[in-house]
Order: sequence, then structure tokens, then C-alpha cells
Amino acid sequence: MMNRTGKKTELLSPAGSFDILKAVALAGADAVYAAGQRFGARAYADNLTEKELLEGLDYLHLKGKRLYLTVNTLLKHRELEKLYEYLCPLYESGLDGVIVQDMGVLHFVREHFPELPIHASTQMNITGAYGAKLLLEAGCSRIVTARELSLEEISNIYKTTGAEIESFVHGALCYSYSGQCLLSSMIGGRSGNRGRCAQPCRLPWELCNSRGESLYGSPGGSKRESARKQKGTYLLSPRDLCAIELIPRLIQSGVYSFKIEGRMKQAEYAAGVTAMYRKYIDLYEEHPEEPYKVSGEDKTILRNLGSRCGFTDGYYTRHNGKSMITFSKPSHEKHKMRLPEPAQQEHKEKIKGILRVSAGNPLYLVLEYKDIRTEVTGEQVQPAQNQPLTQETVLDKMKRTGNTPFVFEELQVELEGQAFVSAGAFNRIRREGLSKLQEEILRKYRRTVRKPEQAEPAASRKITSEQTEVSSSVPGLLEKAQHQIPEIRVLTETPEQFQAALEQPEVSRIYPDFVTGFGNQFAEQMSVLSGQAHEAGKECWPALPYIFRMETARQFERCWPEIEKAGPDGYLVRNYEEIQFLKERGVSPERMQGDYSLYVFSGEALQEFSELHLSQFTLPAELNVQELKEHDCRTGEMILYGYQPLMVSSQCVHKNTAGCSRKETLSYLKDRYGKLFPVKNRCQDCYNVIYNISPLALFHHMGEISSLRPAGLRLSFTMENRKETEDIFVLLRQACSGNSGRQLCPENYTNGHFKRGVE
Repeated sequence: MMNRTGKKTELLSPAGSFDILKAVALAGADAVYAAGQRFGARAYADNLTEKELLEGLDYLHLKGKRLYLTVNTLLKHRELEKLYEYLCPLYESGLDGVIVQDMGVLHFVREHFPELPIHASTQMNITGAYGAKLLLEAGCSRIVTARELSLEEISNIYKTTGAEIESFVHGALCYSYSGQCLLSSMIGGRSGNRGRCAQPCRLPWELCNSRGESLYGSPGGSKRESARKQKGTYLLSPRDLCAIELIPRLIQSGVYSFKIEGRMKQAEYAAGVTAMYRKYIDLYEEHPEEPYKVSGEDKTILRNLGSRCGFTDGYYTRHNGKSMITFSKPSHEKHKMRLPEPAQQEHKEKIKGILRVSAGNPLYLVLEYKDIRTEVTGEQVQPAQNQPLTQETVLDKMKRTGNTPFVFEELQVELEGQAFVSAGAFNRIRREGLSKLQEEILRKYRRTVRKPEQAEPAASRKITSEQTEVSSSVPGLLEKAQHQIPEIRVLTETPEQFQAALEQPEVSRIYPDFVTGFGNQFAEQMSVLSGQAHEAGKECWPALPYIFRMETARQFERCWPEIEKAGPDGYLVRNYEEIQFLKERGVSPERMQGDYSLYVFSGEALQEFSELHLSQFTLPAELNVQELKEHDCRTGEMILYGYQPLMVSSQCVHKNTAGCSRKETLSYLKDRYGKLFPVKNRCQDCYNVIYNISPLALFHHMGEISSLRPAGLRLSFTMENRKETEDIFVLLRQACSGNSGRQLCPENYTNGHFKRGVE
């Protein structure tokens, strides 16, 4: 049976090593995804060497299977220079696809390796049809959906775009939307966006008020008892995903590729899970009319292979909930299991052959594999002096295929006359024949790469020429960016902060991030805010939601004319969905400002975003000042102050502990050291934002920041009251007046990554 996409469903399995690659292929995977020694999102897995990747590619192709390479991290400017030599041999050998997060990598691959399919990683956080459209336009051939999507949302993406969709069906879940987490990065310098996540979400956390007093306890039990138990509760640790019971519905929703997570897992796990999903995908596709049911025995086998406090079927049938969280312990528990039977022994490709042995003539060997035929000739056959060759002797010597991927299903020997051939001659013609057959089978996968120009690759050109090319793509932006003093821009999350910003003469642009409601209610609020800003001589750019899923998009579609009539000067966009949404409604690039969550780590990324209608961006929070100096910052906005969002999650700590109140509140997550991380629940679009414990404050680095020549400097206000907001403007004025030193910073501030950066 073909699924809704018109193609047979693909089962995609992980491989953290070459042995696991072979095991999952034998267990039934149609395709394997793996990383090399660089640029993968699992930097601490064994991963494969270049030699192993090339061998694995041929191994899978001989079995009619595919290999996708993960290059799903953010690459710094100079790292792109190494990407060409990394991908080139794999591209030439027929790599089936590359999984990317970074728009710079996407741009680079499309330019240098035009025949290589590009898959938009789940790290790109595609949550709807608008984002899928944008990335298809950018050249992606497949969309790996965000794990948080429902079956209905996935179906809508497929119906709207026709995209080839890949979705996770088994394995670990992140608490955060993928690609939207800086928690590990800011706590310990190990960035999830660089493949080095330390998983602080798997540590104990306690939900508290601003004084560090416990607010709620673990679900169940008396309030006093639950409050006592909640110390050390794993509030941010999701159970593992198991969607095996949803296979029919996933297929019907348009999912083409079923992805198993687990590049850090052992072969027994990866192959065992693969074999189980192979069984049930085949069962459904071969008998779609029959009732579909997973046996209790097979569910037990999956649990024994490993899980965290059992399984959840994830977000496919719910938006969030405490049933998805482990609470009691975060560890991945398993029972000792063996490799599944199909993966225990090598399965070689069956071939047929004809060997002609005729005295006085050369050896002649014909080999056949499916519709491929090769012929080779060998050494001269000598007349036998003593004992002539027999059929049995020849067959015994020729059928020894050794460690090649082939085994003779049938070998005919045409023996003429009294012949003699040395054992070495038989070995040589067999080796040559099998090698030639293998090359013929693999020939259809081989590519010729277009050699780069003699000039330096785009990633390493002089910044000045690249800056001019990219920045001038939007009229007026480059001229605006030439000013020595950047604009002061302010993000406000409360009306009180907004009113304080209106009174500051330095402020040129305000991003209100507290407008609620939809339709007329939203438009009326925007009209008031825009009017107040314009009266004060300032621009008003509403901040769009961090997450722009199907229902949010539909609400904005309904009230869009009213929003535009309200008079906003532009919009702060935070995801790919919003870029495409605004683009389709005729909003010009000059009226779009990309937020920090749209990562621009390189000139290639800036160029790609510019081609996709976004030329104003926020400088990355994970690049240090030296790396920023290599960047084109002239259309960028630098965050100078603010509590940085560390995680955006579809889960809600309030709902999971005390139930949903549908009321936006500010609370705190206390870690094992007693540090308090602010949490806001955004009820309108139903997600949480977790902030850093201390605000970023870079006022004392104003000299270095000025040398970057950013278009704007942003002050981001989150939980500050009016006086605290006004105090920050006092520090700003002192810094702009030439004062220096740490006295310019508030108490308990952080430099973020401005000095240290990430690996």
C-alpha cells in the first residue's frame, strides 16, 4: 500500500556508529541518518569517520537504502570554509540528503552541491504551512516537523504545501521547541545549537515565587506532602515518545518518513526499535482494511529496550500535559536486550554468475545482479598436465566471496577440455568481477561536483564586499546603517514599560510584546499603542508570537486588515512562519525585523535571509565580540540589555503542577543551587518562556559594540517595574556619554556570550 503521499512510507533510523548503521539497515530501516566528526547535533556520539561514512553510503546503496547526513548545527562564519571539503567526497559518492538547521549551510549547500537534497531539520522549528512554504522556496526537499505538532497540524502542512514530511515517532523529547533553547548554552557554555547540549532540563527543578518559596507540589497527594516532594522534582523532563499505535493516523496525515531518535543509543536499542516499527508499518500497509492493534507483548519489548518512566504518544493528540512529564526520575531505563534476529547476521546480496573455463582461452566471468550485468576476462587457461579441473573444484574456489557484499545464488561453470587454472587466477578474476559489479550497481549514485572558483569561497570573502552586496539588497537600509550612533530600540512586555519608553528621548522604536486578543480587540489595542508612539515621535513595531502555529496563524489571517489599519510601522518576527505570513501579505522587508531566534551566524545566512525577504536581523546571542567583528552587523540589532529567553516550550509548568488557570503569571524555576529562573506563561498561544536568572547588560562594552556599527541597540524589558525601567535608561545615557566600568551595569548582571562565546 502507498500512503497518502503516493509513496511507500520510509522508516528512518539513527546510527551513532558504523556498526549501528549496519544493524538498523538489517533490522529493516529504509534510510539511516548519521553524523560525521563535525557539524552534527550529537557531538558526544561516537559518530562516523569520513571513511566509515563513505563505506556506509555504499553499504546502504547496495541494499537499496539511503543515507542522510546531519549538518544540523549553527556554523560560524569561518567554519563554512571547511564545509566544502567535508561534503565533497560524500556528494560525489551519492549522499542521499543533508539535514540542516542553519540558513547559511542551506545557502552554501544549494550553491555548491545543487543535486544534493536538503532536509529542513526539526531544529528549524517548522510549526506550520507558512514556514514549510518558505523553506520549500529556499530549496528544501523535505520538512522535518517540530515535535510539538498535532496530527491535524501536520495534515494541514501536507494539504497546503504538498511537502515531503518527516516526523519523529520514537525516542527522547526535548522540553523546549527544538532550536529555541539556550538553557545549556547560557548555564555552562554547551550549546544545543552546536550539538553540545548538557541536558539541564533533566535535572531537578522547583516551581517557586520570587522569594524562592515553593508554589505547587508534584501532582497528587496533599498540598503539604506534594510541596515537600516537589523539591527535586523533574518538572522539565519529558517521557520518551512512542507513536507505534498511531502509525495509521500518521500515514493518513501525510507523514512520509517515520523518524526514530537515538544517535546516542546502543545498537540493541536502535535495531530493536527499528525492527518493531518495520513490523507494524508493513502490517498496516499490507492490510490497511484490517483493524490495527499493537500487541501487549510488543509494547513490553519496546519498554524493555528503554524509556523514561514509560512512554507518551507525544503531542500528536494533545497540546501538552503532565502525563508527558516524568516528574519522578529523568534517566533512560532499559533491560538487557539482544539484537533482533534480522540484525544478528549479515545478509548479502544474491548474485548469479557464469564462468567459462576453456583450455587455451582466457577465463571469462559474467555476473548478474537484478538488471545489472558485468563481464570480465582473466588469465589464460592452461592445458592440464596432470589432474584437470572439475566442476566441484571450480565452484569451491569461485564461491568464496569473503567479506564482499555478495553471495552466489547461482553459479554455472562451463568447463571445456582438460584445463588447469591456478588458485590465484580464480581469486583475481573473482575479485575483479565483484568489484566491477559493485561499481556498476553504485554508478547511478555517483555525481560529479562542480569545482569552486579559484577565488575564495563565499564564506571567506572580505566582509566589506559581502556586506555591501547583502545590505544594499534593501534600499535605504545601508544608508541608514552608516550612522555612527545606532538607533535605540526597546522591547516592552508590560504597558507600564511601554509608557516609560514613550518618555525617553533616545528611543526611536518600541516593540510592544503584550498585546492580547484577536480581531477587533487586538487591532484596537494596536491602534492605541501606535497612536501613542507616533505622538511621542517613535515607531511602533509589535512583537509577533514566539510560536506561530496553525490556530494562531488563522486568527491573524482573520484580523489582518484591521491590524494593518491600526498603523504599526513594522513587525518583530521570531520564526519562519511569520516571515512567509508577512511576505504573502505584501509587507516589505523594511518593515520586518528578525529577532534573535532567527539565527544569522554567517554572511551566507544573512544572504539567504535577504533573498527570502528578511534583511534586518538581531545579532546572535551565542557569538562573542571577536566573532561578531567578522560579521556584517550594519543591518543588525544588538541586544544591549535584558533577561534573555532561554527556552520556549509548548509545555506549561503551571498546568502540569496545579492545573490550567488560563491566567498569565510570572513564577520562577529554582535549580539545585537555589537560582531562580523567571517563567512566563503565554496563555493566548499556550506556551511558556523561561528567562535567564540575571539580565544581560553590556553598557560597559559600549566602545567595542560601537565598532561593530549595528543599526540598532535593543533594551529588552520583561519583569521590570517602571522605576527599574527608567533606571536602565539612566545607565544607557551614562554609557553613551563615554562613561565606562562595571558601575554602568545593574546588580547581578551577565555578559552573556559577549566575551566567552560557545564552542
